[in-house]
Amino acid sequence: MTKLGQWISTLLALMLIWLCLVQDLLNLGYSQKFHDVIVPLPVYLLVTAGSYSLATLGLRLASFNDCEEAAQELFLQIQEAQADLASKGLKLGSSEAAPGRP
Repeated sequence: MTKLGQWISTLLALMLIWLCLVQDLLNLGYSQKFHDVIVPLPVYLLVTAGSYSLATLGLRLASFNDCEEAAQELFLQIQEAQADLASKGLKLGSSEAAPGRP
């Protein structure tokens, strides 16, 4: 089963349980206070999941690392490619170093 299938089956099961509780199909005889909490529960869960997603995204963006070594290696490969193309007669606009790069 794919991950999407797992998520859909889990959400479907949770929705069926919620619907049974809201409609009182099992005749559990719970109080009105319990019913008042159960009815808006999907909205609360959706807001909680959205908040968690935003917090996770913000945390990962704040702790994103720069890859200076990879950038330096890529810059050297670009210079090598430009030199190779220039040796084959292709004239490029400028072969100077990019601003902020050695």
